[in-house]
Amino acid sequence: MTTLNEVAARAGVTPATVSNVLRNRGRVGAATRERVLHAVKELGYRPHLAARALAEGRAPTFALMVSSIANPFYPEFTLAAERAARTSGHFLIVCNTNDDQETGRAYLEQIAGTLSEGVLVTNAELVFDDLRATAERGTPVVLCMWERPDDPPGLPCVAVDFRLAGALAAQHLLDLGHTRVGALVGSRSTHDDGAPFGIHGARRDGFVERFSAADDAQIVAEFICESDTIRGGYDAARRLLKAHPDVTALYATNDLPALGAMHAAADMGLSVPDDLSVVGITDIQLARESRPALSTVAVPTEEAARMAVDLLRELIDRAPRASRGNPGTPMRVTSAPVMVPRASTAPPRTRDQRTRSSLRKR
Repeated sequence: MTTLNEVAARAGVTPATVSNVLRNRGRVGAATRERVLHAVKELGYRPHLAARALAEGRAPTFALMVSSIANPFYPEFTLAAERAARTSGHFLIVCNTNDDQETGRAYLEQIAGTLSEGVLVTNAELVFDDLRATAERGTPVVLCMWERPDDPPGLPCVAVDFRLAGALAAQHLLDLGHTRVGALVGSRSTHDDGAPFGIHGARRDGFVERFSAADDAQIVAEFICESDTIRGGYDAARRLLKAHPDVTALYATNDLPALGAMHAAADMGLSVPDDLSVVGITDIQLARESRPALSTVAVPTEEAARMAVDLLRELIDRAPRASRGNPGTPMRVTSAPVMVPRASTAPPRTRDQRTRSSLRKR
């Protein structure tokens, strides 16, 4: 691997001059600059980012902590965050925790403040004490998709009103005429302090509050998904539909379980939306491409990613590194979620219509 000293020797300048040219700093004559750049190209020199971070006390990268890169939401969020990071000349390091606290803690200890100048956290399975400790050591931390704007987390964050998202899903089903529904709630967090519905509590509460306030409307059953996956939604939906075959609609607090619920309905001989309507939350690409296309509440994913990167940059620029341990706890709130009706929801059939449909399938 070519070193900075080798580039300097080839160009006939000092290593400091090479560094100034590559960073566009200092006063370097045009002829000298051209000679240095020619040597860089000729030798194929690439700066060593880790060495630069140690030398300058700052890294040209941000770390993005995600729960599972296999979840289609996180690549979509990552693309938006990466675009935003590049506008400030930063690279993005994606740290996949696989929903494991120890893995997340290891990333924080090894990357935060060394290879990354700041940390963006989505719904990664991380303990808040670890995140606060990282911030206190001088590396800013921003929570990217905080779900309860009315309940700040004590760390800088970008919040999305997921309670409203749940309420919009409920209102959509009520407007269609559904009065007996089931709910599939996302998997329980491992650090939710005993909260009965874990990280998706706001999504569940918004739906329950709006639906239960309607006359003659009833949430017949709520089932917790073992995982926020298509399989998790499939298993939970089968259990709910077997126990309560009279429900006309299912609400899932995430798109993947909602897609799993549609698969379960198909395997049980039910037509979506003729026999069963299904609605989710998030609006990932798969929701648009499924057949039938999934009705869902779209959250401003790209906006949240951009706002999170901007907030992280503000925290980094706000004060010298020595005082970054107490940056305050600003919270930025995105624009409101929006209901996106598609082909997976429709008005409920009458009992006679459902009976005739069942007979035709036999």
